[in-house]
Amino acid sequence: MTPLAEIEARAARNHLMVAGVVGGVETLPKGAQSLILLAPDEPAFWPRMTDSPEWQDGRSDPIDRWSKRIIGSLAQTLGGTAIFPSDGPPYAPFFTWALQSGRCWASPVNLLVHDVAGLFISFRGAIALPYALPSNSGTRPCDTCAQPCLAACPVGALTDAGYDVPACHAHLDATEGADCLTRGCLVRRACPVGQDRRLPEQSAYHMGRFHR
Repeated sequence: MTPLAEIEARAARNHLMVAGVVGGVETLPKGAQSLILLAPDEPAFWPRMTDSPEWQDGRSDPIDRWSKRIIGSLAQTLGGTAIFPSDGPPYAPFFTWALQSGRCWASPVNLLVHDVAGLFISFRGAIALPYALPSNSGTRPCDTCAQPCLAACPVGALTDAGYDVPACHAHLDATEGADCLTRGCLVRRACPVGQDRRLPEQSAYHMGRFHR
């Protein structure tokens, strides 16, 4: 069994962080006793990503290909099995695992919020392990927050009522939406947790992929 601290250190070498540990639940893959969720360790992740062979070769899906190479290698080292959000259907229950980890919760605007990454939480993959790991659960930040996310969207596309995707796209099509499109969603940026972690150029890339 590899201790959690050593797993975290190995992930950090590739600018990934163990964003949660899941154990003792029925949603674990068959034969697994625990599962680690791996997220970008920002802001250092993006320079590492854009300097990778997958990014430089000009082929499609560079981030997914990088994730499979890096996380696949780490899984092999740990004696586990790599799982990716892009694999499917059927797709692995990453949203459920995130909630079960004790590090993510439903935010006031219904997006996942993480105790370190805030509303910018995303998962590059997971590793199912044949041994148990201790929990690394945290505290829900929204419970002591003024919740500026609720009023941050200029067109009310993200609220406690849900996500109005057409309104979001319409805003991004307009001149007024340039700030969101080039620097990232204002709602995500409003969260006090994780502010300044994600680089604007990384947000611009993801927003461009979303608004195609």
